[in-house]
Amino acid sequence: MLRAFRLPAAAALCLSFAVPLAATAQEQQRQPQQQQQQQAGQQDGRRSRPDGQAQSLPPDSVTRHTLELPGRTLQFTATAGHLTLTDQQGAPQAEIAFVAYAKDGADAATRPVTFAINGGPGASSAYLHLLAIGPWLLPLDGPTISPSASPSLVPNAETWLDFTDLVFIDPPGTGYSRVVGGDQVQERFYSVQGDIDGLAAFVMRWLKEKNRLTSPKFFVGESYGGFRGPLLAHKLQNDQGVGFSGLVLISPVLDFDWLEGGPGAPWTDASRLPSLAAAALSRKGPVSRQMLQEAEAYASGEYLTDLVRGLQDKAAVERISRRVAELSGLDPDLVRRLAGRIDMRTIQREMRRGTSEIVSAYDTNVAAADPNPTSQYPRFADPVLDAMTAPLSSAIIHLLTDTLNYKAEGRYNLLNGALSGSWRWGNGRTGPENLQELRQALALDGKMRVLVTHGFTDLVTPYYASQLLLDQLPVLGPQKRVALSVYEGGHMFYSRQASRQALRTDVQRLFDEALQARAANGE
Repeated sequence: MLRAFRLPAAAALCLSFAVPLAATAQEQQRQPQQQQQQQAGQQDGRRSRPDGQAQSLPPDSVTRHTLELPGRTLQFTATAGHLTLTDQQGAPQAEIAFVAYAKDGADAATRPVTFAINGGPGASSAYLHLLAIGPWLLPLDGPTISPSASPSLVPNAETWLDFTDLVFIDPPGTGYSRVVGGDQVQERFYSVQGDIDGLAAFVMRWLKEKNRLTSPKFFVGESYGGFRGPLLAHKLQNDQGVGFSGLVLISPVLDFDWLEGGPGAPWTDASRLPSLAAAALSRKGPVSRQMLQEAEAYASGEYLTDLVRGLQDKAAVERISRRVAELSGLDPDLVRRLAGRIDMRTIQREMRRGTSEIVSAYDTNVAAADPNPTSQYPRFADPVLDAMTAPLSSAIIHLLTDTLNYKAEGRYNLLNGALSGSWRWGNGRTGPENLQELRQALALDGKMRVLVTHGFTDLVTPYYASQLLLDQLPVLGPQKRVALSVYEGGHMFYSRQASRQALRTDVQRLFDEALQARAANGE
């Protein structure tokens, strides 16, 4: 998930810290924890003991399961637990919760393992866990999503557990994970670099404790989780001696300046235009890249050129307005008034103006009634992200508590807005990007594969922004190792069964190619 964001204008410090590989989580539970104020504990969504110490997360819970899926029976072991990260003096810094699934009967030394992280920042891994790749599925596919929808889970026929073990990670401040080392430690974890440092320490620690260092390692991240992928790969390669064989980046951000560049950044509008055209086409039926060739060519050609000419070129404004209205299906007078530069909130409200509905920024095919149709300013909750919060929260808590027997105290943070609001972006006057780390990771490892995936009708992280940015990568070897796939649906396109099936097929192909490359190299 990627929450609505705005980068700070002033430069901020990019904090980092080293978290050594310390004792096991069970050993850490026996170590004295730092004193925490009761108020801080309540703000963190966890219960505090009368003596002021934070209530520790429970020990690992290991359970066995059997699922009947189409054409196969899946037997696996689930582990719900946490790892405690410490500083160099051994003081606890954070408790990071995870859920791991391992297929029974497989050789752990050669069996792939995939680490899964969502985005936000501030989102737990429940989205990928229960809507995409885990063994159980929360069905939320449809033109509308209701907060009162049943949180009942069903076996997931598209789970990736057939070909890889899975580890779902909740970064500190999400799910049941939390910072226990005080405000300064929280500031470090709640930053671009500090977040990556903590995740790298977790991955290395988990691999060592579970004896999985020889396993092929993969990563999947969604939205800001996708932004994390290249940064984490680069960090592990250089600092921890661990290499990912493949990265799957779902609806990722690659460069934040491309998403919110402001009126002086024409590439922002050009990146979004093909998704706007896809939104119009999807009202009539399925969409494909072939159907969008004209919109893509115009967006990165004449449209971009005329945007650069500026508002004082009346002929350019007229050309833009006429063509954008044709591609988007929006009211021509509205498009002309906005000079062909259509911001996301306007699209949400104007796309179905005739029915007084607003569409989701995460998937324009999902709509809800406008709660303030006569207001001059748009004021509404998102029909996808906000509507799915209740059923998804209930479903993941039920899974953890009843199915996996992991009974943690305190609040489960599905999407932590306070964390997102306090995030330290760093990077001075420019928005953070990960393309430099992606180049470095691919250059260092000639066997590594990357799959970038998007939904056609996603306005939050439009697919064409990734296409334009990936086109800037140099040729890194004789094989094409970076691919872009676009599916029906929006930001969480995997909530649609057909798109979830297509994603699984593409991901399994990436795994096969990466493992074949390893085998050819004698690994």
